[in-house]
Amino acid sequence: MRSHRVRRAQGGGLAGLVLLLASACAAIPMSGPPQKSEIKISTPADIQVLAAGPAEDATPQEIVDGFLAASAAGFSDDFDTAREYLAGAAKVKWQPLSGQVVAGPIAWAPSASVAEVVGDVPVSARVDGDGQYVEAPPNAVESVTFDLVQDDSDQWRISGLPDGLILRDQDFERTFQSTPIYFLSPDKTFLVPDTRWLPKKNLQTAVVQELLQGPSPWLSDAVTSAIPEGAQLDAESVLLNRDDGVAHVGLSPLLAVTRADTPLLLAQINESLRLVPGVGSVEVTAVPAGGNAATDGVPLVGDPAKLDHGTAPAGNVEFLQADRLVSLSRSEVVPVGGVGTLEGLDARSPAVSADGSLRVLLSGPNTLVTAPTPETPAHALFTGGSLAAPSIDRLGWTWTASSNDGIVAVKAGSPTVSVLADWLTGRIVRAVRVSPDGTRLAVISSGADGVAIQVSGIIRDESGAPQQIGDGVRAGASMVDATSVVWIDESTLGVLGRSTGNIAVHLVPVSGPTQSLPEVADPTGMAGGIVIYVTTLDGSLRRYVDTTWAPVAGVTGASYPSYPG
Repeated sequence: MRSHRVRRAQGGGLAGLVLLLASACAAIPMSGPPQKSEIKISTPADIQVLAAGPAEDATPQEIVDGFLAASAAGFSDDFDTAREYLAGAAKVKWQPLSGQVVAGPIAWAPSASVAEVVGDVPVSARVDGDGQYVEAPPNAVESVTFDLVQDDSDQWRISGLPDGLILRDQDFERTFQSTPIYFLSPDKTFLVPDTRWLPKKNLQTAVVQELLQGPSPWLSDAVTSAIPEGAQLDAESVLLNRDDGVAHVGLSPLLAVTRADTPLLLAQINESLRLVPGVGSVEVTAVPAGGNAATDGVPLVGDPAKLDHGTAPAGNVEFLQADRLVSLSRSEVVPVGGVGTLEGLDARSPAVSADGSLRVLLSGPNTLVTAPTPETPAHALFTGGSLAAPSIDRLGWTWTASSNDGIVAVKAGSPTVSVLADWLTGRIVRAVRVSPDGTRLAVISSGADGVAIQVSGIIRDESGAPQQIGDGVRAGASMVDATSVVWIDESTLGVLGRSTGNIAVHLVPVSGPTQSLPEVADPTGMAGGIVIYVTTLDGSLRRYVDTTWAPVAGVTGASYPSYPG
């Protein structure tokens, strides 16, 4: 597996977040009252927001306020108006697209100098220069300082400021869009999303540029790409014909592009551009260095490869009931075929592979076993302290974690693997779940700094055996407690935990703001798929329908709901 990403911002993972405000070096606490993000996802609108330049004889505070308004509207004029508020080197050196802070209203503070404006910024999230969105912990506040000077006409201008943009939630929603950039699983059978938040203006170009630069550092060792090393976008833009919806993508150098696996390359480009408004189809042309796509280009012909997505689990929800494994089929509870009685096992947390060929469960808190059949008793696979609910990946490996051994992966006929993860040192793993494409692992862990939800790339050997997980990316930082996790779709987690109020189910994007679903009384388990189910302390089973947790009639004594995975 290769990585060819050229970074525009240094760092990766938790330790490499780009801190965009002057005093952002301090660690952000993971405890305290929660703060819910209210960012909404919407499609772009053809709305141009214009800002005025500096008013004559404006005070330093008025200059800073004007600059923030002009920078929020900067995509309409390539930030030319915003630069009118800057002086000297700052006018040239300020890099508005090096990252964004998504923020609430700034609380301005008194300053000892008239030439300095200082404020406290309530932070909802940070987005680095490559579009990686990281939600901020509850009540995150950072200080920002603007230094000002007077010019030859005694007009105040900003001479010192942080790079990037400070945007209110509504301005961020108006100017940026969440979009997946697709790479390939190592066996080239799945498309794997790497979600970015990119400017809506000329979005099609930004998408292809990010695709050419490769996956994010946290994901790079877990995926591959059919895009040739060093491929460049011809004319540095993707031309979108608004009349017929065709996006024209020219790539160079010609020889490398024509020698690439064309169906896979087309699949990556097509799927990455699929959610860009106005794009109906894509034409890709290989262009010689210094050539012209229209006259010298060689069209790449053929159909894109048909690859899988890690879509929501389908089929019937399964759960435990009176020492039986049962499923809900057309509102009727029926025993799961091929599974024997669970009597005497102290059964917990059943799991099944996507193809149904492998079933496991916990016997008591400390033993992972195969599910018994009518002819064969349960067989112990692994024993450890306080095991996490198992998760089965598409390559047949069962994942769990123990208080003694950390994360482990087990497969019949193969040695048990202790999966390395340096960032988990000193932390206790509460829950693990492998993504349907097999490339990413969602982990809930707790430590001295609180509970964290992390998504990491899975690094495997050539046989597919897990070896380690990378540093990953933090998700759901607005949550202050979490106990279980599932994959709702290819890029969204379902997490049972607490952000505000009582325990609830939360939708947690790998890259994006957390959304809490309505509370349900005393939830004890969760299954995530096309329909989300929970079990409750009284043994009822409820499904999420039209913003309501509706009870499934006639179901009693239910526990440990699950879908494949």
